[in-house]
Amino acid sequence: MPSTAPDASWPHPAPGPLPARGPSSSGRAHGFGAPGAPLSLPPEAPVETTTRLRPVRERRAGRAVAVAACAVLGTGLIGGALAGVWLAAAESEKPAEPAGYTEAMELWHNAPVDTLFPRTLSGPGAGPGAATRTWTRIVVAPDAACSPAALAQNLLATLRPLGCERVLRATYTDATASGVITVGLVFTRADAATQRTLDPGLTTRMGQDVPPALAGPGTVAARFGAKQRAGWWLNAPADLPVVVTAVSGFADGRPVDGPQPADRAMARGRTDAVAQSGLGHEAKNITVLFEQLLRTAVAPKTREKDAR
Repeated sequence: MPSTAPDASWPHPAPGPLPARGPSSSGRAHGFGAPGAPLSLPPEAPVETTTRLRPVRERRAGRAVAVAACAVLGTGLIGGALAGVWLAAAESEKPAEPAGYTEAMELWHNAPVDTLFPRTLSGPGAGPGAATRTWTRIVVAPDAACSPAALAQNLLATLRPLGCERVLRATYTDATASGVITVGLVFTRADAATQRTLDPGLTTRMGQDVPPALAGPGTVAARFGAKQRAGWWLNAPADLPVVVTAVSGFADGRPVDGPQPADRAMARGRTDAVAQSGLGHEAKNITVLFEQLLRTAVAPKTREKDAR
């Protein structure tokens, strides 16, 4: 059989001639077969073929969307956390609303008239020289809207933007029936922060804006009108959504030349009739007394709310 030259493409050198078979030192023949048998080679391994695979395109668009979504979500979470911290800080810096403040807004229609305007009042130290004053209620007006008929003009202009809710008024006389005094309770919808800005110098800021008098036909206050007003005062407690007003005068109907703010009528050394009568003392001190009455009225509602 003719010999075949090795394939030039074969990557390895052509194999050399096999060694001659002969007996080994052990007497056995080298090789795979019996002595004298032709040498058989293992079958040739088929040529390995490798198919180049088409490269898979990376899904960068989807990954980018996912990354962007994660970034947005992370930013939102961080922003939300920071917002929560800022809000908590703001809340901690914001003054707490006084107890019973919200409940007091509803007293004008929830509380009985005798609670808001007791039939008799005692004011220890309310008169000149810390004298005790006692007042008796003689007339109560129906609750009214915030209007010039119930409120002084400047006070009305001040309270309207805050949500002036309702005005309640009653007139009292002292134990001697020589003086009369109209008390007003002006309920507002002002928040606690705004209410705190009202009180300082409220009477001074109102100028000569004297509260209206409430006459009582058939009573000692029958002739109590605009010309009989003598001393007056306004008070806006920081813990109640209310402005308390008071205006006093003589029960005999005498006119007064220019009503005076209570602090002026109470000034040391004054000798005029308003100062000597104590009408300035009464106007100022009765507003403090009504503040206390309102706090007492709202206390049960506060306790009920805390018990829930």
